[in-house]
This record gives sequence, C-alpha cells and structure tokens, in this order.
Amino acid sequence: MKKTILLLLLFFSCFSYAQINPSDLKTGDFIFQDMDCGPLCDAIEAVTEGYKGNDFSHMGLVYKKNDTIYIIEAAGTKVRLNTLEKFSKNTSKPMYIGRVKKKYTQLIPEAISFSLEQIGVPYDDDYVYDNGKYYCSELIYDAFKKANKDKPFFQLFPMTYKEPGTNEFFPAWVEYYKQIGSEIPEGKPGCNPGGMSTSNKISILGTLK
Repeated sequence: MKKTILLLLLFFSCFSYAQINPSDLKTGDFIFQDMDCGPLCDAIEAVTEGYKGNDFSHMGLVYKKNDTIYIIEAAGTKVRLNTLEKFSKNTSKPMYIGRVKKKYTQLIPEAISFSLEQIGVPYDDDYVYDNGKYYCSELIYDAFKKANKDKPFFQLFPMTYKEPGTNEFFPAWVEYYKQIGSEIPEGKPGCNPGGMSTSNKISILGTLK
C-alpha cells in the first residue's frame, strides 16, 4: 500500500512539473516568470506566493501567429508584443505555463483581441488599478474581465508594499515611489502574477523547455 501511494505521489509530482515544448503552447496560455530585476522584484515576491510556493514577478499572454510565438505583455514603457525568444531572456529560471480550464476556453479569443488592442498603452508605473495604464497582471485581469461580459474572472486583493511581519514599507518601494512622485498605494485593490498562478480557474501545465 505504501509503495502504491509513493508511486502515485511521484507520478503526480512529475506531471505537475512536466516540461512543455514551445510547439505545444496555445494562444491564450499564461507564462509566468521569476524575473531577475533586483530589489523591486524581490519585494514583489516577498509578499506574494505563486503556484506551489514559486516566486513570480512577471507574466504574459501567449499569442501564436504565422508559426511565430509572441507574448503580449505590459513591460518597460508600454503594452507590447514580444517574441517568446526575447521574453525568455528576462530570466534564467524556469518559466511556468498556465492554461484556463476547458470550460473557460471560449473567453480566450476576446481576451486576446482586447489585449492586442491595448498595445501601446503606457505601462502602469503607479501600480494602481483602473488608471488608464497597465502593469503585467492588470492587463490580463482586464482582458479576461472584458471577455467574461465585464464580470471579474480573476480576483483583486488589497496590495501591500510592507515587509512581512512589520509595519514598514520595503526601502525599495519607498525609493521607487519617491522617484516617480507618487504615494505608495498601500491597501488598494490589485493583482499579481503569483496570485493569478494559484487561481482555481487555470491549470499549471509545467515549465517551458
């Protein structure tokens, strides 16, 4: 009996961390990254937890066209269309692939159309929801909300910029918001890649080869 349980655990462990070939990606898949971007990424990851405890600080949406795999992402200065090859250079760590569950696949075409229409929209440096700009997970939140007849598909949660177990803001965030001349939006609703990776509406397929 113990041997059977062990074999089952090993099977599901291997399945959960399957390696996904780029050719198996589908339009509408999510790609999650643990980016190497210094103190800000570290601060994001310290207060968010992703799938099976993984740290994710960035995400994008897969879009396949004419044999090329693109990633729609809010990054840098704006929403943009990037190639998978360039997107992959953001990190040296495994990238996880998520996919909406079968009963939600009808939302994908409109979510993709919405996301493509946002190309060129400024990046949301303030990390404030619904201000006419987008950060990475915010774009995907709105895309699937739009596709879901303007009803939330993913969830928003109060955002925190404070170090866990303290009432102090991360120094990196204090400096960041000082530089852009904005107040830290502590407690305001928002979303993040880690939270989206744990949504019960998606399945994590594994890591990209």
